[in-house]
Amino acid sequence: MKIINRILDKSEQPWYAWVVFIMTVFESIFLFIPPEVFMTPAIVANKKRAFPVTMAAAIGSVIGGLITYLIGLWLFDTVGIWLIENFATMDKFELTKSLFNAYGILIIVLTAITPVPYKLLALCAGFLHYPLIVFLGVSAIFRTGRFALIGFLLWRFQEQANKIVKKYSWQLTIAAIVFALLGLLIITII
Repeated sequence: MKIINRILDKSEQPWYAWVVFIMTVFESIFLFIPPEVFMTPAIVANKKRAFPVTMAAAIGSVIGGLITYLIGLWLFDTVGIWLIENFATMDKFELTKSLFNAYGILIIVLTAITPVPYKLLALCAGFLHYPLIVFLGVSAIFRTGRFALIGFLLWRFQEQANKIVKKYSWQLTIAAIVFALLGLLIITII
């Protein structure tokens, strides 16, 4: 219980929005932790933090998407290959490339609003020289929409969420670890 209270206390600090921003940039490049994991503690601790934390996640995500796009555009043979080899597979990249070629904007929307790896799509978009303004515009609209919905729900149900987190902290921690391990297992199998 002490660790949960400590996390909630720290996430209520004004600088925590910067933590969300930086972690969301990293998530858009190489992490596999959904940005909502970074957003949730601050909003559960203090609902007044919903807007700055949501905006930090949205801006960080788009900047991370831009960086990954540029890696695909300019550094694919070095950094891009390294990212794929360490965080995905070439088969997944080829699948992403074929889906992207077939569906374009629809795939950007899908990866923007779901936990499907956005970083692979951003890398692929740069590699394929997809129009940057279209990629960033669609990403910004739908990634911001996703985070705004999560931020609103956490803001709206903050009191209930705070009670649940404090009452079931260990169960939620164990569930998060199990889901993370399952996610890693699925990623390695597929």
